[in-house]
Amino acid sequence: MTPKALRRVDLLSRMALLLWAGAALGFGIAMAPLLFRELPSRDVAGRIAGLVVERLDWAAWLAFALAGLSWVGRWMAEMEKDTIGPIQLWSAALLVALLACLASSFIVTPKVRDIRARINAPVESLAQDHPDRVRYNKAHGASRNLFFLRILLALGLGATVGLMPLVEKKPEPVPEA
Repeated sequence: MTPKALRRVDLLSRMALLLWAGAALGFGIAMAPLLFRELPSRDVAGRIAGLVVERLDWAAWLAFALAGLSWVGRWMAEMEKDTIGPIQLWSAALLVALLACLASSFIVTPKVRDIRARINAPVESLAQDHPDRVRYNKAHGASRNLFFLRILLALGLGATVGLMPLVEKKPEPVPEA
């Protein structure tokens, strides 16, 4: 990939990451508190928030996958060096983000959905020490932590994607005459 193409991919990656982070922050900081304050039931607010988070989960997959395009061409060039460089550190953060997407989409969110379906009543109607409420609170806490971890990673990756070194072409050896 040429340096010019890498810059374009970096711009696309940065835009996708920061757009997702903005949407997630907007929901997490502005919209979710409004839902829980204005809707008559915390259960209804939680169901709506859950649907939004599921969609944000899928959008996160897209954003972090696009960010992976900035990584592909650089990884092999950096692997030739003996030291840990910026691409390997960036790659580790990208891997953590993708693992957080995986955990959220396929482990935590289905667990929250199953608990809500089993309860078939507002969560707050259960006693604080009810096993389903305890399980729900743990799963919800994990979901929230993964959500904010991905926001931080998206902001960090989006801010630093353009700082990664461009892949340099190795000079062709000059044939000896």
